Amino acid sequence: MDLLTVLLIAVGLAMDAFAVSIAKGMTVEDEKLKQAILIAALFGSFQMLMPAIGWLVGRSFAEAIAAVDHWIAFGLLVFIGAKMIYDALRGDDDEGGCLTLSGALVLAVATSIDALMVGLSFAFLETSVLEPILLIGAVTFALCLPGFLFGSHLGKLFGEKVRIVGGAILILIGLRILVEHLLG
Repeated sequence: MDLLTVLLIAVGLAMDAFAVSIAKGMTVEDEKLKQAILIAALFGSFQMLMPAIGWLVGRSFAEAIAAVDHWIAFGLLVFIGAKMIYDALRGDDDEGGCLTLSGALVLAVATSIDALMVGLSFAFLETSVLEPILLIGAVTFALCLPGFLFGSHLGKLFGEKVRIVGGAILILIGLRILVEHLLG
């Protein structure tokens, strides 16, 4: 597989993580750089890990995974988005303006499920997986770090109610993933 193709795949896979980084960045108050590095590292790592897992699983489980991957991503993103909106409307701030590790892990999994399917396609094409997954992880990290910081600036500009927008973005991303998979 040529470098341009892998780069385009990497950018395509990173788009959901980039959008979620912006949305989550809008909700933070403290230690923005530390949290930006955490989210970018987790998202980049999961974007690398999932294609590797997909490549290892290969053809034997492709149909079973393809049947539910979009539902899992949809459910996770809608749940997190709805909770953000609910908390904003109630005035709750369970995280204290801080991103929790468990919350970041759930988002990393939700945004990298499509990368699992890419890994399966690498197995079907009998292509090397090491170089593509390294590039996928690097591109995701490179997009998510400034995306999170940009989102935190938006949050500062628009105040506390920006969490509603962030939650709505996560729900819309979940819906887009579901619709794309259901419509082919």
